[in-house]
Amino acid sequence: MALTFELDPSFTPALRDGITALWADVTNAGGAVGFVPPVTPEEIRPDLLKHLTAMERGTVRLLVGRDEDGTVAATAFLTLNDHRLLQHWLMLYTVMVHPRLQGQGCGRDLMAAAADAARSIEGIEAIRLTCRGGTGNDRFYAACGYKEVGRVPDAIRVAPGDDREDIVMLLPLGSASGPATP
Repeated sequence: MALTFELDPSFTPALRDGITALWADVTNAGGAVGFVPPVTPEEIRPDLLKHLTAMERGTVRLLVGRDEDGTVAATAFLTLNDHRLLQHWLMLYTVMVHPRLQGQGCGRDLMAAAADAARSIEGIEAIRLTCRGGTGNDRFYAACGYKEVGRVPDAIRVAPGDDREDIVMLLPLGSASGPATP
């Protein structure tokens, strides 16, 4: 299934509810997107509100992927750096594809759309992201062209006694035809 991606869509109540439902579905399926299952959409809303506030300030851009029915099926938040020495790269956060679409190439499509979106932002030369160790997500991001540039042991506490590495990955942005070779 092909998704249609849009950068900076109009934020409507339907989009808000779609992102919130997606975030809860991804988390409850075991996705490492800032929560530990089980979680409800109501528990997600305060974090989404933080993203929305940053979007209003212009420091965060939203990339949404919709399926053929127009349902929110994928998202990524591109966060710009406001420090003058870091403005040449951005952070990618809350990268999600609905569990029903995983394994169908939609994640790779989302990552390619995120790279294209980052290239469209003046002065951006790279994308940085972090992922939770023990999930296999680092292998997925590596397959999308990202290079591991660091690990912070025990930085993420999933539960008491269950600490995970925070894996830092970087994608230098090459030409518009594709990511730079790591």
